[in-house]
Amino acid sequence: MKLLKTASFGLFALCLMMSLSLMAQKRDIYELKTYHIESPEQEAMLDSYLEKAFIPAAHRHGVEKVGVFKPIASQPDAGQKVYVFIPFKSMNEFMAFEEKLLKDQTYLTDGDAYINAAFDNPPYKRIETAIMKGMSEHPRFAPSKLTNDKKERVYELRSYEGPTERLYRQKVKMFNSGEMDIFERLNCSPIFYAETIAGANMPNLMYMTTHENMDVRNEHWKQFGVDPKWIEMRDIEEYKNTVSRNDTRLLYPTDYSDL
Repeated sequence: MKLLKTASFGLFALCLMMSLSLMAQKRDIYELKTYHIESPEQEAMLDSYLEKAFIPAAHRHGVEKVGVFKPIASQPDAGQKVYVFIPFKSMNEFMAFEEKLLKDQTYLTDGDAYINAAFDNPPYKRIETAIMKGMSEHPRFAPSKLTNDKKERVYELRSYEGPTERLYRQKVKMFNSGEMDIFERLNCSPIFYAETIAGANMPNLMYMTTHENMDVRNEHWKQFGVDPKWIEMRDIEEYKNTVSRNDTRLLYPTDYSDL
């Protein structure tokens, strides 16, 4: 009997450990919407919708924080794009989200100007969407750890495109094996690291870091380039030629952004 109890406890402990392990492995699902806009009027309509209707509704339906970002003035697409980052705890939550919005009368009322915009006065030109999952070693998004005014910060969104699926997976492995640790050590305060599930430029990974200002951002990259860990990793054969294109966007958060 004592042996049976011991065995039962051992099985319970094993099941508990496996359950905790599975919970730890769960990754966020991210939706990144890029609104392409053509006029200040479209930008104003979109801002009003996001601030007064979409973000409050997202909060009501379980989305903790929504990030809204725009290109800084020096970027060639300044005034032409608005980026909306929406983190979900699971694919099921993502799949159910739109239906919840369409049943939310407060959202439908608050967002009426955007939702029912006329065909000849739309709030955007097009919407580009990427669906991503958090990387295994950084499975959840996190607000920036920086404490300075958000308006002063530079939010850096990068997409690394791989020449092939195999080489793309090697770049993901590189991030999980130590590249993310370098950003952490340099206080780049990441928002997310993610593998793209569906999007326009696959295969690719995407990530966002934050910096106090442009000078600090530039210094961070100088330090990254001479970091001993980076130098060691870049010379490992399996990590060579894993990026065919680096698409970098320098952004700032809107006043109403949660991130």
